[in-house]
Amino acid sequence: MSRLLDKTTSKTTPIALTIAGSDSGGGAGIQADLKAFSANGVFGASVITAVTAQNTQAVTAVHPIPIDVVTAQITAVLDDLNVQAIKIGMLFSSDLVIAVANALKNFQGFVVLDPVMIAKSGDALLQEEAVNALKSDLIPRVDLLTPNYPEAKVLLGLSPHDAFDDSQLTSHAFDLLQLGAKHVLLKGGHGESDTCTDVLVGTNFEPLILHARRIATQNTHGTGCTYSSSIAAWLAKGASISQAVEQSHDYLHRAIECADQLKIGSGHGPVHHFHAMWGQK
Repeated sequence: MSRLLDKTTSKTTPIALTIAGSDSGGGAGIQADLKAFSANGVFGASVITAVTAQNTQAVTAVHPIPIDVVTAQITAVLDDLNVQAIKIGMLFSSDLVIAVANALKNFQGFVVLDPVMIAKSGDALLQEEAVNALKSDLIPRVDLLTPNYPEAKVLLGLSPHDAFDDSQLTSHAFDLLQLGAKHVLLKGGHGESDTCTDVLVGTNFEPLILHARRIATQNTHGTGCTYSSSIAAWLAKGASISQAVEQSHDYLHRAIECADQLKIGSGHGPVHHFHAMWGQK
């Protein structure tokens, strides 16, 4: 029987759990999530949903973990650890989406869903048929949904070629809210203006608009994973949704700003998760 945790309960050691795929290159997925948890002062636990052969240039193989093993990992963690927040990333298949949704039915902490669909390299990380399961079985269960522009278009049934810019951000965020999540953070990193704009909306919740200067770097691998994991970390520490998003927005911006201090691979390198602790001068 999984432990039930009231969202207002305060614990000595904040714990966040990531349910996601493994990135062998270390820039995204489970590896980025655990780095973001740690950098934001939270103990991280993990459930691996798939193993990817991946580097800064491409995803060359994906091996889904058997459903019963994923479920066993979730049960093992929640039976023993007082997890305050869960971040969900790569799920790959509809069967896995449904299994994770069922495994979390009794969890009463915060759930953040980053609907990972495509890697920075352009490789697919979610099967097309899994989108409907995501919309019907998991999104209505989560506290926060964090799609970028391409993911939002898929969830809204739009064409990849449909116009989608900063001026439409808030209206599209409210459209996404109709899928059932309590809050939606629509991220504008895929926009083309000099300013990146994110918007946070919720039911009975005044929209929160966040702006950041667009940084000229190709080293943005794992930004979505890092952002959502940082949010989960702050929720685990007792922050409100808006506070967690604001803190994580600032953290991610600085991690991107410092990304070029790292020299990792020859493609899209990772952001600098530990920019506040170490780095090349």
